[in-house]
Amino acid sequence: MQSQLTFSAEELCRLAATVLETRGVPSDDAALTARSLVQADQRGIFSHGLLRLPLYSEALRLGGINPAPSMTFSSGGDAVATLDADGALGQVAMQAAVARVIEAGRKHSIAAVAISNSSHYGAGAFWSDQLADAGFLSFITSSTGPVVAPHGGLTKVLGTNPLTLGAPSADGWPLTADLATSNGAYGKVIAAKNEGRPLPEGWAVDAEGNPTTDPEAAAAGSMIPFGSHKGSAVAVLLEAFASSLTTATYAFETVDIWSNPASRMNNGHLVVGIDTEAFAGRTSTEARIADLQQQVRNAGPAGKTVHAPGDPERIREAEAGSTVQLPVSTADQLRALAQELSIPSTL
Repeated sequence: MQSQLTFSAEELCRLAATVLETRGVPSDDAALTARSLVQADQRGIFSHGLLRLPLYSEALRLGGINPAPSMTFSSGGDAVATLDADGALGQVAMQAAVARVIEAGRKHSIAAVAISNSSHYGAGAFWSDQLADAGFLSFITSSTGPVVAPHGGLTKVLGTNPLTLGAPSADGWPLTADLATSNGAYGKVIAAKNEGRPLPEGWAVDAEGNPTTDPEAAAAGSMIPFGSHKGSAVAVLLEAFASSLTTATYAFETVDIWSNPASRMNNGHLVVGIDTEAFAGRTSTEARIADLQQQVRNAGPAGKTVHAPGDPERIREAEAGSTVQLPVSTADQLRALAQELSIPSTL
């Protein structure tokens, strides 16, 4: 049985945008969100791709996500600001924040925006890529729903608390680390559940704290932080960075839209950008980063490929070209969604 199906990226973007517009999202916001989801799938990050579209659609229908928010910036200083996203799609909030960071960073060399009242913003590299294209080093993190127990614990205090670090490079591909601080992204638990396959060992425990590879038991239990106590410490600090600068809720205060699509999650995000031109100069910095990338790639024995951070996703995207491969379960959900909303589709 075929595990993946191939589609036109343009067709999927159009379908995703139409779904969002049908739920009341303005066309530009819908197109932006669709691009972020489709790019994630092209890069093989299926946990952050069109798997999420039915969830977004239902949350928009039930009020968990505001299709047409009135977002407001409040400045805490020339180089920093907070953004109340008014329940927006995370992609819409992040696009405004990234634009603000670039504008302020050009003037002040470093800038930051802390966001509240947002929702899931897709793959973090979608945003760090924009900052890298502008010559910025970046640090991005977010709170999520409660799915992770801290090291030694059983209660789901933390989210998967993604961390994205990006650096522009003369190589052409930014140096990028984009990861959940749990052993696996929660979207991968949903994907495994949809596809009827087990999780890798070491990802989760059930409600009694027993190791499990059953995605249903993992959803009822909790995810495990990466790197034992060290990863747990990083996850706790990212929770603080994402939520404590604003009125955003911590994961343990949040009802996840996976559990209740009507929930206004009030996710917090933090975007920090450093303009490389203000230090040694963009040209010099990007050349040095390219050298570091190449040293990493050349570090293996003869005949063995070593990837610099971000390479595997970029390679998949380049190989995909104008197409997208989707798991059969995701394709089936998209067909059902199109039918539900009476949207013409050739999927």
